[in-house]
Amino acid sequence: MRFAPRATVHLLTLAAWLVGCATPPPPVPVGPVSLAAEETAVGEQGLADLELRYSGQLTSPGPAVLEKADYEFVSDGQVVDRGTAPLQVTLAPGAATPFSFPARAAYVDSAEALAALSQKGGSVLVALRGTLTVRAGGAVQTVPFAASRQVRGPRLPRVKVVSVEGARYSNEQVDLVLRLGVDNPNPFALRLDGLSWRLRIQGRELGHGVRAEHDTVDAAATGVYPVELAVTKETWGKDVRALIAKGTLPYEVAGELTGPRVRIPYSLSGDVKLNVSR
Repeated sequence: MRFAPRATVHLLTLAAWLVGCATPPPPVPVGPVSLAAEETAVGEQGLADLELRYSGQLTSPGPAVLEKADYEFVSDGQVVDRGTAPLQVTLAPGAATPFSFPARAAYVDSAEALAALSQKGGSVLVALRGTLTVRAGGAVQTVPFAASRQVRGPRLPRVKVVSVEGARYSNEQVDLVLRLGVDNPNPFALRLDGLSWRLRIQGRELGHGVRAEHDTVDAAATGVYPVELAVTKETWGKDVRALIAKGTLPYEVAGELTGPRVRIPYSLSGDVKLNVSR
């Protein structure tokens, strides 16, 4: 059995010691990061969903990077969404560094909840809360955050008849112009999928259709959608003369207003006095 020379053993021991000394020391942890100036702002609000933007300022005693925010979206005390916002914001030592991120969620989960909230009125408390991940070298810190605000609760829109006109062109023809209005009582724009209508004159259907498809009604405004129809022998029947001779037509218009998480049926009626067209 052969043994390595004593000099060789010493050299191997020295090499191992040098390799051990070359291993980098563990990272020196940076002092605690402080968070200030927390707030939330409303980016965009709808009848059922809401965008919040959280902002704050981080101060680190040494160079660091704010990597991400893991958050919960809270509405009226209930967590309605969770998510992660990648940030990658560089923090200069000793300086307050601003940062922000948006989060969007449905703060009303059904048409029934929306109707109840609309009837209740008042405001809704919404918040973003969670943890920020800060990395300094190989060390990681998590910083809790939370900020809330009151937002006005959504109000259901209302369908109404803005005006109705009847122009009599002959004993067998009346042209009707019915203007349907959608009142938006909210401080934000209202997105619509459509406004269906079905018009009856003296109980007999004259026509139907859909208006306001993929339209938007401005905040605190009324969208107006005209419906034009002719009362003639072809559309109403052979006894149209007797109908027009009365000088007034009883009408009923009914349908449904639809939008994101919104289905609102309506039924409106009245009388239209006929004018003689010149």
